[in-house]
Amino acid sequence: MNSGAPGPLVVGRVKFFGRHRGEVNSSAFSPDGQMLLTASEDGCVYGWKTQSGHLLWKLGGHTGPVKFCRFSPDGRLFASTSCDRTIRLWDVAEAKCLQVLKGHQRSVETVSFSPDSKQLASGGWDKQVMLWEVQSGQMLRHLEGHRDSIQSSDFEPSSDCLATGSWDSTIRIWDLRAGTPAVFHQELEGHSGNISCLCYSASGLLASGSWDKTIHIWKPSTRSLLVQLKGHVTWVKSIAFSHDGSQLASAAYSHMVKIWDCNTGKCLETLKVRPVAVAPKGAAEGLPRGWGRQDLYPQSPLMFLAGSLGCGPCLRLHPRWETFSVWSC
Repeated sequence: MNSGAPGPLVVGRVKFFGRHRGEVNSSAFSPDGQMLLTASEDGCVYGWKTQSGHLLWKLGGHTGPVKFCRFSPDGRLFASTSCDRTIRLWDVAEAKCLQVLKGHQRSVETVSFSPDSKQLASGGWDKQVMLWEVQSGQMLRHLEGHRDSIQSSDFEPSSDCLATGSWDSTIRIWDLRAGTPAVFHQELEGHSGNISCLCYSASGLLASGSWDKTIHIWKPSTRSLLVQLKGHVTWVKSIAFSHDGSQLASAAYSHMVKIWDCNTGKCLETLKVRPVAVAPKGAAEGLPRGWGRQDLYPQSPLMFLAGSLGCGPCLRLHPRWETFSVWSC
């Protein structure tokens, strides 16, 4: 990654993935960046070739809207969650369902793989966190403590801990090391609104976004709030660290994506996400220097993804090119 100061925004190509029959709730890049998943309100999971935009498959099976999707770090599997109260584990190579995980009593809103791809964490409207063994589909732990819906989750890079964010305005860090009790390790408080998104940096810092329009960056080991990012005028919906952890991207319900300096808390860039379905060809803003790798991938496109025109963008980072996938809720 280029570590110099951010430069002018670079115009990129727009790709529109628009064959969904309902709103797009989530998207995820495969670890090698070759594939893109989208989870739709129409009850299906879609797989796309990233560069060409070719639809590889449309997978049914859920009996309700699909709320979230995520690839395993090893790239062999992906998981989808639904209002039908289940998590489905899918084989990427064969595009088939391997397991249906049942245990939640209400809609499942978030799912995360451990860094070694051996465990899966899920959470939802029943206020429960469930830890699963991927190979067998067996539930390993049932973690209780949140007082409202769980909307986000992420594993610490070491796999020792799991972070979950809830509409009770708290973040809980669960200690998953062998021999430790299945109770929350610590609780991070400071937001005044629902926690909508979480993500760890490679170094183990934790970022949280909230309905209070702010983003907090924490050092979980000391329960310290390192920096508070302010500037969004509506709820923060999605966040993502750059690979070196020096910058953070955030999206809110205002159709704005912001790039932040994690050390100073300064907003470096603000990108306006135009509705792709009605935008003129090529109408997109790109990324500041430090997010693109044009030296290695000179044809790398910036992809704005939308399934419908909605209340605001969410985002994911391409694992190699560091470009955005943006979709409408």
